[in-house]
Amino acid sequence: MLGGAPVKAEVTSSDLTDRTPDAGLPRAVDGRSADLLSAFFGLDDALPFLARLICRGAPGKDGMPVIFSTEIDHETLEAGDFRVTTASGGEGQMHCVTLLPATDASELRTVLLVGAFGNAETDPPVEVEVVGHLRALDGTLDFRGARVAVTPLAPGPTLVLAEIVDDSAPDMGLGLRRTRGTPCPAEDTRQAVRAVWAGGVTVANGDEPGEAERELYRVTVQASDGTEREVTPAALADLGDGDNNHLLCLDTADTPVSVAFPAGILTDPNGDLNPATSVAVSPAALE
Repeated sequence: MLGGAPVKAEVTSSDLTDRTPDAGLPRAVDGRSADLLSAFFGLDDALPFLARLICRGAPGKDGMPVIFSTEIDHETLEAGDFRVTTASGGEGQMHCVTLLPATDASELRTVLLVGAFGNAETDPPVEVEVVGHLRALDGTLDFRGARVAVTPLAPGPTLVLAEIVDDSAPDMGLGLRRTRGTPCPAEDTRQAVRAVWAGGVTVANGDEPGEAERELYRVTVQASDGTEREVTPAALADLGDGDNNHLLCLDTADTPVSVAFPAGILTDPNGDLNPATSVAVSPAALE
């Protein structure tokens, strides 16, 4: 920390060596497992000039967000923790990895891989594997050995995860102030659901989603008697920070069951439109 201001070094690594010691942690414990949920080939040789704020040399490289099953311990995050394999069997070249811009409270599960991971047309990336000792935030799990197939460049973003927000989770003050998302309005919100997309999403003109997109979200909720109904979020929050998270602010205390969003509305940084997508809601994370 410099003068109380968060700095990117806390959440970004260019170290190609795994320096986290092996603590003998398992991949699974108490019904929880350390898995990769998605790897999204978001940009091929096309990270923008703004990516220089992530790490030196990032503009013009490939960008691939990877989403974890739990929040990760940023102090164990190193570029050497990851291996990207291409269709030919080759290995991608890692440049740096970062939690930016998803660094708000309870968001520490999306890591952006930056490097040269193959060509979308001739030799695309097909798998990401954790090869280093990367730990869960609560210190109980090690992600080493977790792997996932890569979503190719052309498909648009999908919902990967939805969870009930734990209001007691602290904001660790990581990242940059410009990556702070907007909060749910306190007066109208009974609870919130975090919707996590495979990559960062905007509307087609590059603007942040707004009222029109809020009205398109559908959250299925279950009442105490077991009946289900669809509701629209009373507000859409966690905006203005450029990450892959939205907060769906609900004015009901009924239990959220699933989240759905229609096709052709949101785009990833490559300009690909989302397909119709839905995901079940998980309870608030315990880590």
